Amino acid sequence: MRVNPKLKEKIMESLSAVLPITGIVLALSILVVPIDLGTTAMFFAGAVLLVVGMGFFQLGAEMATEPLGDGVGVEIAKTRKLIPAVVIGFAMGMLITISEPDLQVLAEQVPSIPNRTLILTVAVGVGIFLALAICRILFKISLSTILVILYLLLLLLTSFASADFLAVAFDAGGVTTGPMTVPFIMALGVGLASVRSDKDAAEDSFGLVALSSVGPVAAVLLLGIFYHPESTEYSMTELAAVETTRDVFAEFLASLPQYMREVLVSLLPVVAVYFFFQMLTHRYRKNERRRILIGFVYTYIGLALFLCGVNIGFSPVGTYLGSSIASGHMKWILGDFCSARAGACPDFGRQR
Repeated sequence: MRVNPKLKEKIMESLSAVLPITGIVLALSILVVPIDLGTTAMFFAGAVLLVVGMGFFQLGAEMATEPLGDGVGVEIAKTRKLIPAVVIGFAMGMLITISEPDLQVLAEQVPSIPNRTLILTVAVGVGIFLALAICRILFKISLSTILVILYLLLLLLTSFASADFLAVAFDAGGVTTGPMTVPFIMALGVGLASVRSDKDAAEDSFGLVALSSVGPVAAVLLLGIFYHPESTEYSMTELAAVETTRDVFAEFLASLPQYMREVLVSLLPVVAVYFFFQMLTHRYRKNERRRILIGFVYTYIGLALFLCGVNIGFSPVGTYLGSSIASGHMKWILGDFCSARAGACPDFGRQR
C-alpha cells in the first residue's frame, strides 16, 4: 500500500515535534515519578494517535482551509463593501475557531467553565477581532497604532476581571496560533491583499493573526467580569485503569466515537460555508473542489484521532506527572520556578 508522500511528510513533522515531549515524560517516569506499565501504554498509544492525527489534520488544513481562506479574502476585497466584509470576517473567524483543536484541548483543562461556554466565548472574540483586522486592511490603518490601543485595553480589562480568569484568558490567545486557525487567517490576509496593487498591499497581508490573538484574551477577560462559576478549583483527570494492551485498545476504541461526533459538529459549519461560497462565486474548478473535499475528510479524521489521543492518553499522564512533582518530595526540581514566584512553592499544586 502506497502512502501519500505529503501525508508521510506531515506525519514525520508531527513525530519530530512529539518525540522530545515523549522522551521527557519517559525520563520523568523512570527517574522521578514511577508510572505503572498500563498507564505508560496509555500514554504511548495516545502519542501515536496524536502524531497520526496531526499528520492527517495538517494535510487536510493545507488542502481545504488555506484555499477557502484565500478565496474568501479575494471576494471580500473585490466587494469593497464594509458591512459584508465585517459580517463574513466575523462568521468565518467564529467557525474556524470552533474547529480549532488547540481550543478543544484548552476547554478540557478548564473544568470551572463549561466547554461550550469557553469555546463560544473565544470564537466570538476571534470573530470580532478578525472583522476588525479586515477593516484595518480596507481602511489602511497603522498596525502598530491599533495594537498599542488594544493592548492598553487588555491591561484595563485585567484590573476588572476575576484573577481566576487571567491565566486562562492569556492562554486562550494562543488559540489563534493553532494549526486550523493560522492557515485560514493568513490565507485570508493574502487573499485580501492580492487584489490590491498599492505598495502597502504585501505588508497589509500580515498582522491578522496578531490582531485576532487579542480577541480571545479580551473575550475571556470579559467573561471573567460577568461570569462567576461555583467552583474554580482544578479537578485532575483520572487515569484509566488498564492492565493489558487489550484494555488500552478498548479504552481508546470506546472513546473515539464521542470525539468523532464532536468533530463532525465542529466541522459541518465550515463545510457548509464552503459549499455556500462555491455556489455564490463558482471560484473553484473540478480538481480544486475534489482536493478541498478530500482535505475536509483528512481534517475530520485527523482531528478525531488527535483529540482522542490527547484527552485519553497523552494529557492525563502529563497532568499526573506535573501534580506529583509539584506536591511530592521531588518538588525541589521546581526550585527556579519557586524562586521566581517568591516562595510560592508550598502552595503550588495544592488545589486540584
